[in-house]
Amino acid sequence: MVCTTRVWWRQGLSALEDRRVLSLMLLMVTFACAQVRFHLPFTEVPLSGQTFAVLLTGMMVGAGWGAATQAAYVGLGTAGLPLFAGWASGWSALAGPTGGYLVGFVVCAWTVGALARIRPSSFSWLLLCGVVGSVVIYVLGAGWYSVATRQGLFPTFLKAVAPFLPGDGAKLILAATVASGYQRLRRSRGRMPETGEAKTSG
Repeated sequence: MVCTTRVWWRQGLSALEDRRVLSLMLLMVTFACAQVRFHLPFTEVPLSGQTFAVLLTGMMVGAGWGAATQAAYVGLGTAGLPLFAGWASGWSALAGPTGGYLVGFVVCAWTVGALARIRPSSFSWLLLCGVVGSVVIYVLGAGWYSVATRQGLFPTFLKAVAPFLPGDGAKLILAATVASGYQRLRRSRGRMPETGEAKTSG
């Protein structure tokens, strides 16, 4: 029984080292987190768990795979699958006030992945990478929100940025914790040196 459990454990870890498997899992995590949402009465932007999934994607699978995963999420949702927050889908969701955030997810995953490969198992470094990625989401998301709703910078900040800062901070810490733990586990198995991510991340 113990031997069987060890075999299953090793097979599970090996599967999680495959970027294709990880990307598919993170795509599903993004969808699941999108449905964990709360509507705020003063803004069209919902409070959801998506940013956690987006940051985690970049940290765990790198720039190329991370961007591809989030691009697949946005593309499938735009094509009609109900993957966006509140089971929304279609071009209207991408073109609406929150469409900039969806585009920001793709750019954020690439940015975080590109930076994270420098020190992939360092919690503090991943935290910094996540801060940069979060800024990318806010700039693209809030910028598009301002254009779509024809509101100035200060009202946009109050409706599209400020309410989400505390929650996004918590999600950032959680993402960095999970990703750094995952990378350390990979290193402990002798599969990945500290800077080896630079050779394998896209």
